[in-house]
Amino acid sequence: MSRNVPLRGIIGYTITPFREDGGVDLDTLQLLTDRMAGSGVHGIAPLGSTGSLPYLDDGEREAVIETTMKAVRGRVPVLAGVSSLTTERTLHHARFAERAGAAAVMVIPMSYWKLTEEEIFRHFDRVARAISIPIMAYNNPATGGLDMTPEFLARLLQIPNVTMVKESTGDVGRMHRLRQVAGEDVAFYNGSNPLALAAFAAGARGWCTAAPALIPELNLRLYREVVEKGDLAAARKVFQQQLPLLQFIVKGGLPRTIAAGLELLGTRVGPPRAPLLPLPDTEREALRRILEKLEA
Repeated sequence: MSRNVPLRGIIGYTITPFREDGGVDLDTLQLLTDRMAGSGVHGIAPLGSTGSLPYLDDGEREAVIETTMKAVRGRVPVLAGVSSLTTERTLHHARFAERAGAAAVMVIPMSYWKLTEEEIFRHFDRVARAISIPIMAYNNPATGGLDMTPEFLARLLQIPNVTMVKESTGDVGRMHRLRQVAGEDVAFYNGSNPLALAAFAAGARGWCTAAPALIPELNLRLYREVVEKGDLAAARKVFQQQLPLLQFIVKGGLPRTIAAGLELLGTRVGPPRAPLLPLPDTEREALRRILEKLEA
């Protein structure tokens, strides 16, 4: 069976910038997205954790997707985050993303009550039946509060257009196990920044990361060395170079650390949406030193 897997390589996450009055700053979003698409990344993913997805209303989410599509101009595939607490709203956003021209959608099961595996399966199945573009199942218990095992993810991949898995637990053993239970050709993607090198070595198709907002050249070089050239020594070197930044942005929280990094590099992106707070001054200074060392 041929599976539609439109994504590979470095898939860059965009932040959602805000105006001083609290609204979404679509002009700056267009600028940032255009810049990232021009940097050489292989795909763009709006409305992930970095894009403050849970803090946006329906109209804002739709405006972010429309602005992203306009800025990308077909240069790379767009992976749109469509997750919501209810299946009905997830369906709504998935259909909107498909109409807008997204190549695929990403779904993380979100819940207040802890969902059973059967509830999660039916959630994905209903979304899959409502659209014709492929779905990336996103496992990140640290943000979604639910952990999908490799065995359960393999079951989800039996739904015809659930064709990709993003694994963000930070455990490379999960990726090896997924290949065992879902087959050698399973399309999985790494969502844990400090695991980038190990995940590519384990066979990941791509790396979903916010880092290209700040250091696209280094991220792309890692992909070229480890996947395209198979030069593990060179890949290790370029990975070690960017590792301090990768660790920092994860530890400090992606929306606020990427926003602070962009401002340090000269682009105003506004305050994060409450209850999120900007990066504290001491951490901002630490980030400035990391970026200076990388000559970003």
